[in-house]
Amino acid sequence: MSVVLAMLIDRWLGEPPRQLHPVVWMGCYLGSIGKRLPDWRPAVAFTFGTIAWLVGAVTVAVAYTYACALIAACPRWLAVLAAALLLKPLFALRMLLAEVDSVERALGAGLESGRARLRRIVSRDTTQLDAGQVRESALESLAENLSDSVVAPLFWFALFGLPGAAVYRFANTADAMWGYRGRWEWAGKFAARADDVLNLIPARITGLALALAGRNRREVLRRLPREAARTSSPNSGWPMAALALSLGIRLRKPGVYALNEQGAAPTAADVAAALRRSQLVAWLLAVLAALLAAITPPLLLGLIHD
Repeated sequence: MSVVLAMLIDRWLGEPPRQLHPVVWMGCYLGSIGKRLPDWRPAVAFTFGTIAWLVGAVTVAVAYTYACALIAACPRWLAVLAAALLLKPLFALRMLLAEVDSVERALGAGLESGRARLRRIVSRDTTQLDAGQVRESALESLAENLSDSVVAPLFWFALFGLPGAAVYRFANTADAMWGYRGRWEWAGKFAARADDVLNLIPARITGLALALAGRNRREVLRRLPREAARTSSPNSGWPMAALALSLGIRLRKPGVYALNEQGAAPTAADVAAALRRSQLVAWLLAVLAALLAAITPPLLLGLIHD
């Protein structure tokens, strides 16, 4: 019940204020402790980057485990509400859908507006992208973040309660801030690998769900593993390829990969369809997560489940 209530809170209210947002607190910790990490020699940077990650993850796990203990002592209706309020900041469906929709709306005002809006959600250079490429980048972000920012936190909540979702969110935030090649190669290597491991199953669940939510399911499922492997990431290719195949469009990062390369360039109608499909998949998987959390033996995990 807490998962569904958290989804409704997300739909109605969106994100909490920054000063009350636990993911913002995680980012502050990572930003503060990571200021000088990349400047050390590789072995030292890797060692202290790993230690810093572990300290942060353990702190998050302990904090949310303590919160679970407090919740467990409350009346059931209050426990469900408290768990939902604590779970909500650990995923972000409404914000994801709104950001991608805002790129399409900005494109309606002009290509440069669309490029500028896209820069809010991707790290790549957008200055030379045409309208189709702007949509491709936005849809890639939608698919990847549907897994990272929605499905994965709910998956880990279903297995390990609030501490599981919170530790995952810490790991994903660490990867977003530290998991880069170049200057961050060694300091962020553990963070990047941890995120890869934690997203291994959720990314494939998301990809399969997107594939099953569209047409030509058998053909999409047949081609999905091969298309997903075209990206260097072990995980992000699954939801991106599934979205591309199920909509019959291509998604590319110029000079790096092309998913469903023979597909059509995405249109405004494709963006609208992708947003609807992503919302449907998120809700269906949230209901499944709620059912899994409900039937998982609490004594086995030692954590609160509803």
